[in-house]
Amino acid sequence: MSYDEWVKSISADFTGDALWSLVVYRKALYLAHLCWDDAKKLYKTALLRDLASQLLRAVDSISANIAEGYGRRTGKDKSRFLEYALGSAREARDWYYKSGRVLPPEITAARIALLTEIIKMLTTLIPRQRQRSIREEPDTYTT
Repeated sequence: MSYDEWVKSISADFTGDALWSLVVYRKALYLAHLCWDDAKKLYKTALLRDLASQLLRAVDSISANIAEGYGRRTGKDKSRFLEYALGSAREARDWYYKSGRVLPPEITAARIALLTEIIKMLTTLIPRQRQRSIREEPDTYTT
């Protein structure tokens, strides 16, 4: 399923949320959708069951951490969860590389390219979030 087809299949429960505006979240969620089939293929070989499990956990963690960070109030908190997502994306890319002996080369290359794109987006987003802070209106006191 292509990215555009997948986007059209997503319910308004997701697309109506402000989180959906983050391209990196959408790409990570799409990758999680694709990874299920990849992990099932890997899981069929007993020797690769641990790899399949690790791959799926790492990929699922990317969008989950982005979502959790998005709900945080300060830029520092948001950036911490984005850093977790970045670590998971790099881990997932490593697992995809290792699964390249079993998965078709074009699938492996496409997943690694998507992960590299996610990594680049997170690497750009994290410093911007660190600089953000809560800006409250100053209180005016009268006596």
